[in-house]
Amino acid sequence: MRIIGYLKQSKLAVALIVVLLIVQAFADLSLPRYTSDLVDVGIQQGGIEDCSPSVMSSDTFNYTCMLAPDDDERLLRSSYEQDSDGNFALNQQGLEQRKELDSAIALPLVVVHFSDQMAESLKGHQKEGSPAFDGAPGVSGDFDLPQLYAAYQAGAISKTQVEEAMAQAQKAFGSIDESLIQQQAIMATKAEYEQLGIDMGAMQMSYLVRLGVQMLGVAALMMIASIAVGFIASRTAAKTARGLRERLFEKVISFSDAEVQSFSAASLITRGTNDIQQIQMVMVMLLRMVLYSPILAIGGIVMVSQTNVSMSWIIVLAVVVIAIIIGILMAVAMPKFKMMQKLIDRVNLVSREMLTGLSVIRAFDRQQYEEERFDKASMALYRTQLFTNRVMAFMMPTMMLVMNAVSVLIVWVGGTYIDAGTIQTGDMIAFITYSMVIVMSFLMIGMIAIMLPRADVAARRVNEVLETESSIADPVQSKAGELDSSAEGLTVQFDHVTFAYSRGSSPVLENIDFTAEPGQTTAIIGPTGSGKSSIIKLVERFYDVAEGSVRVGGVDVRDIKQDELRKELGYVPQKAFLFSGTIGSTIAYSNEAMDEERIRSAAEIAQATEFIDAKAEGMQTAISQGGTNVSGGQRQRLSIARALATDARVLLFDDSFSALDYATDAKLRRALAQNAAGKTVIVVAQRISTVLNADKIVVLEEGKMVGCGTHSELMKTCSTYREIAESQLSEEELKGGDER
Repeated sequence: MRIIGYLKQSKLAVALIVVLLIVQAFADLSLPRYTSDLVDVGIQQGGIEDCSPSVMSSDTFNYTCMLAPDDDERLLRSSYEQDSDGNFALNQQGLEQRKELDSAIALPLVVVHFSDQMAESLKGHQKEGSPAFDGAPGVSGDFDLPQLYAAYQAGAISKTQVEEAMAQAQKAFGSIDESLIQQQAIMATKAEYEQLGIDMGAMQMSYLVRLGVQMLGVAALMMIASIAVGFIASRTAAKTARGLRERLFEKVISFSDAEVQSFSAASLITRGTNDIQQIQMVMVMLLRMVLYSPILAIGGIVMVSQTNVSMSWIIVLAVVVIAIIIGILMAVAMPKFKMMQKLIDRVNLVSREMLTGLSVIRAFDRQQYEEERFDKASMALYRTQLFTNRVMAFMMPTMMLVMNAVSVLIVWVGGTYIDAGTIQTGDMIAFITYSMVIVMSFLMIGMIAIMLPRADVAARRVNEVLETESSIADPVQSKAGELDSSAEGLTVQFDHVTFAYSRGSSPVLENIDFTAEPGQTTAIIGPTGSGKSSIIKLVERFYDVAEGSVRVGGVDVRDIKQDELRKELGYVPQKAFLFSGTIGSTIAYSNEAMDEERIRSAAEIAQATEFIDAKAEGMQTAISQGGTNVSGGQRQRLSIARALATDARVLLFDDSFSALDYATDAKLRRALAQNAAGKTVIVVAQRISTVLNADKIVVLEEGKMVGCGTHSELMKTCSTYREIAESQLSEEELKGGDER
C-alpha cells in the first residue's frame, strides 16, 4: 500500500498515535464493565461488592468458621479481628486476600443466613433417612445452628461430621451455578449488615458516587486520548500532503516540456490537488480508524471472553455477515472508484480549455458545442459518483440492520442465561456493548477497505510523477566556472545540431551550424514550422539535442547546471505570459530586491514607460494573472523589460516584437542596440523589418538551415529569404536594408 509508505517519514507520530489509541481503547472498553457493575453491584446488590462482609457479628463469624473446612477456617480466622463491640472486622490481611476469602466464605455464609432453606435441602439428601449428625447428643433432626454450634463446642459433634453435613449442603446446591451461590452470598452479606444496623442506603449511594466518578475519569481520559489522536493524525496527514505537494511541484518544475506534455497540464493539476487531498483524507482515517479498529476489536474479544464465552458465536456470525456484505459492495463499487480520478482529469481538462479559449469560443459561436462537451464530461463524473454514493448509502442501513439484529439475538439468548442464573443483567448489557464495539470495528475496517483503493489510485498517480525522471538532468560536475566572467557577452554556437521532440519522430532541426557572437544581433527567420522557436529552446536547454551540441561561452550547455546556465540567459517567450502582481514586481521577477532605478531603466529600453506613466498608480499598477488586463503589445514590452532587468549576457527574443507597431519596434531595437551593445542578442522573428539590420541572419526552412548572412548577402544568395522579404517589404525598404 503506497499510502503506508508515505508514513515512513512520520514514524514517531505513528508510534505516539498507536500508544494513544491503546489508551483510548482501554478507556472505551472499560466503560461497559463499569456499566455492568453499576447495574449488578450498584443497583441489584445495593452497593455490596464482595461476598465476605467487612464486619459481622460474633455468632455469624463463629457459625461460619464451624461450617468451613479446616483450611478455609484458618483463612477466616486470620482475616478477621474482633473489635471493641464484639463484632469481627476485616483486617489488612483479609483485604489483601479477599478473592480467596470470598470463595471460602460464600457457601458457609449462605448456610448461616438461610439455614431454614438448608434444612429442607438437607432432608432431601439424607443417607438412610438421617442427617450426618443425627443422634448426636443435644442435636435434634432439624438444622438448628445455635444448637449445632453448642454441640460442636461441647465436642458432641466432630468437625468431620460438620464437613459431611456441608458436603450434603454442597450437593443440595450442586444443580446451581457457582455464580448463583455468589449472588446468594451477597444477599447473605446484605442481611448481615442489616442485622448490625448499617445504613444500606448510604452504602449504596457511596458506591454509586464512587463508580460514577471513576466512569467520568475514564470518559475524560478517552476524550483526551481521542482529541490528541485527532490532532496528531490531522497534523501528520497535512504535513505529509504538504510534503507531497512540495515534492510534486519541485518535480514538475524540473520537467522539460516533453514530460509536462506527456502527463498534460490538467492531469498534473489534478494530481497536485484532488489526488493529494484524497491521500490526506484517507491518511487521517487510516491513523484514526484503521489502526484503532483492530485494537478495539481485539480488546472487545478479550472482554467478551471474560464476560460470557457461550454467546461468542453470535459475534462470529455478525462478523461473517458483515464481511460478505462488504465483499459484495467492494466488488460492485471498486471499478467505479478506480475510474473516478480519470473522469476528474477529463473535467479539469475541458474546463481549462474552455476558460483559456473563451474568446475563441465566442468568436466562432461555439458556446453550445462547448457546453455539450463539458456536460458530457461532467455527466460521466456525476453518474460514477452517484453510483458509488448510492452503494455507500446502501451500506450503512444494511450494517445497522445487522447490528440491531445482533442486539435482539443477544437479548433473546442472554435472557435464557439470566433466567438460569448463569449471568446477571449487567453482564448481558456489557456483552451487548462489547459486541457492538467488535462489529463496529469490523464495519470501520470494511468502510476503509472500500476507500483505500481509490486513495491508492491517487497515490499511484502522484508516484508516477515523482518517479518520472526528467529528460533534462544536471551534470555531476558543472563547468560553469569555465565561462569568462569578465566578458560582457557570451558566444552561442550550434555545432551541427539535429533535434527531434520525441524518439522515433522526424527531426524538427537538422544539421544546424552557426555562431552568435557577443556584441552582435543574430536573427533567425523562416516560414511557420521551420523550427525557429526550437533554436531558442535548445539554447535555454528546455530540450537536449539528439546530435551535435549547443555551446554557450564555449561550454556545452549539458555540462552546465540549469540554474547556472539560465542566469546567463535573458529569455522573452513567444507567448508573453505575466504573473499576477504589479508592473514593478513583474519587471523585477528575477530579483524581488531589485532597485527601482534598474526597473525603470529596463522599462525605458523596452519602450514601456509611456503606458506605465499614463496609469494612475504607475509601477504599482496591478497586473492580473497572465497579464489579461493589459494589451498584447504592452504585455510583450513588459515581458521584454523583465528579461532586460536581469544580469543576462545572452538575450533571447522568441518572436517577441510581433504585437508591436513598426514605430515602437524600431525604437525598441535602437534602444536595445545602445544599451546591450556588448551582449549577445538572438532574435526570432516573422517580420523582415525586425531583422533587416541584424549582424547575422539565419534562414530556416523545414528544419534545415538554408542561408546565413546579412540582409544584402541573403537577398543575393538565399531564395527563401528573398521570397519572404519581397512578400513583406517594398522595393524602397529593401534598398534601405541594403544601405545598412
